[in-house]
This record gives sequence, structure tokens and C-alpha cells, in this order.
Amino acid sequence: MKKIFLGLIIILLGGLGGVLTERFLFPYLSENTFFSKYDFIKRASQNVTVINKTEQVVIKEEFSIEKIISQVSSSIVNVVSYTENPIGKKINPNPVMKNGTGTIVTSDGIIMTYASAIFSKDARYKVILFDGSIKDAELLGIDNYSQLAFLKIDANNLPTISFANSSDAKIGEKIVAIGNNTPDYSNHYSSNVLGGFDANANLFGSNISSSEKLEGFFRTNFSAGEAYVGGPIVDYLGQVVGIVGVAENGTAPDFFQIPSNKAKTVLERAIRKDLSSAPYLGIYFLPANKTYFSLNIVSRENGALIYSASGQQGLAIIANSPAQKAGLKIGDLITAINGQEINQEKTLPDLLYQYKKGDLIELTVIRNGQELKIKVQL
Repeated sequence: MKKIFLGLIIILLGGLGGVLTERFLFPYLSENTFFSKYDFIKRASQNVTVINKTEQVVIKEEFSIEKIISQVSSSIVNVVSYTENPIGKKINPNPVMKNGTGTIVTSDGIIMTYASAIFSKDARYKVILFDGSIKDAELLGIDNYSQLAFLKIDANNLPTISFANSSDAKIGEKIVAIGNNTPDYSNHYSSNVLGGFDANANLFGSNISSSEKLEGFFRTNFSAGEAYVGGPIVDYLGQVVGIVGVAENGTAPDFFQIPSNKAKTVLERAIRKDLSSAPYLGIYFLPANKTYFSLNIVSRENGALIYSASGQQGLAIIANSPAQKAGLKIGDLITAINGQEINQEKTLPDLLYQYKKGDLIELTVIRNGQELKIKVQL
């Protein structure tokens, strides 16, 4: 009996040793450079499945939004614009005030907002910073092309917001709008997804575009849209994707978001104190697109068709403008400026905005099926 019992123990121990060897020792040896060259070790480890321990990580979206807010909140300011009654007038002695949202865009105190968020004539300005401090501000100017407004305060080492590349923005990606237009200085937020890009929409407020007005912006619906005018929409990395603007279309406010790449271009001009030198061509046009191409209205899908609904030259090209002096005509399709092709990403106003008054440019124009090169001094 003792021999039988001892034999059973040996068999059990041997079996257990075999299992341990197959499951753990051979896989380990097969990864060793010296032992991996032996085929029997490779074969022994081929049928072994190694299961690594995994952990489930749950990320709560509201925490992500809170992190975004903490990154950018200190760059959002409240812009107070006000007018004072003339000395001696006792009627309504309190100033007329307006609170608007602004964003710190340079560490030395340049603030970006939208024109309708402030009083732009005969007004004075103060800026309430994230820490509650109040600074006097000077209006640097309002850009005619974009309606972005810029103010300057006397400060240094301010927290600034960073800009995303709006060309990389994906329609449907999650974004957060930030506003601060209340007298008690409190940021408010709205989460949504980035709406569609409206390539043909423009700040001229019409189906017809102006060569001097921004064309092409994002459309995203926010509740209480007025509260966010002048403020940024940011992605989940805390980078600006667009600046909220608004236009009046006669029935209701039309809210939109100026893409960050266009806003950055305007900011660079503001930093150079060059807003007043924006170029002037003087035409009204229809942006060429697939629909007009399919209807044989235009000969290609990209470009700017000089146009008037009445068909009158004087209503398509402004009198005494650079366009008129250069001999442009109604029905001309402008396809490029200095060799840069006009398309949905680089519209006619976008390409023109690279230049300034007095610059000489060359337009590529299709007229009656013929391609022309026409020089224009802006």
C-alpha cells in the first residue's frame, strides 16, 4: 500500500510539474534568446494563451469639460463699454453701459471680441479680468472684413488662449462655448457639437457676397446665443476653433462662428496696427459652386462670379473702385489672385485680405470662355 500511495503522489507531483512547466516555464524560456532556438520549446509554448490582467477605466465626460473650462477660463474677460452724459445734463445721470465677452489673445493685453458686443462710437472701455481686477482699455480698431474688434489694456504676463487649426476641425466634434457678458463677471458655458461649415455664408448679409466681407463660417446652435457673442468656442483640448459672431437678417439674429484660422489672420493685422490698411476691390459676386456649375451659370465649380440680380454693371461693380478702373465687368469669373486659386477654403475675400491698399495684384479671369490676366491696384 505504501508503494501504491507513494506512486500516486509521484504521479500527481509530476502532472502538476508538467502543467506548471507547460503553462509558465516554456513560454518564459521561449522568449529567451538562448532557449528560443530549440524547436521543442517553441512547440510547447505555441498552444499556451497568456492572459494579462486588465483594468477598466471610466472617464466621466463632465470631468473632461471641467478640465477644459479650467484651462481657458482665466483668458475670458468681461468688456464694459459705456457712454457718459455731457456735463450739466441731469436727465439719466447714469452712464449707458454694455457688457460683452472678450478673449485675451496676447500676454501684453490685446483683447479680441466682436463688434456688436461693444459700443463702437463715442464710448469708453473697461475690462474685468479673471481675478476681478479692472483695467481701463483702449479700442485699437474694428476690422471691416471680419467685424472682430480689438482693445488694449496696460498689463503683462496675462494668460492667453491658444488657437486650433480650424482646417482640421471635424464637423460633429464636441466643443464648448464660453461667454461672459453679465455685470457680475461670471463665465457661462454651453456644450454642443461643431455644426456644418457654410462656405457661401457671408458678413454682407445677403445671397450676394462682397469682396470686402468675410465669407465662410461654422454654424453651431447654442441656447442663449447672444450670451456668447465675442467669446470663443473651444475643442476638448481647450483650443479656440472659432469666435462667435452675429448678424441681423431682418427677422432674427443670425449666429455663427468665425473659423480660428480667419480670426488669427485678422489678429496678426491688429498686432501690426494695420487694420485700417485692409484692401479694397469693390465688387459684388456669387461664389461659384457645384449647383451653379450644374445649371451652366458658371464654367467651373470654384471662383467668384461678378454679379448683380438686375444685370446692371453699376450694381455689380462700385463706381470709381479699383475693380472698375481695372476694367472688370459683370459676368467675369475670377478664379485666382496672383496664382492662388479661389476655393471654399480660400475665398475671394480671404485671398484679398492678404494684401493692403495700394498693392498691385493680378487676377485670373474667365470672360466669354477666354482666360484673361488683369492687373488691379487695390
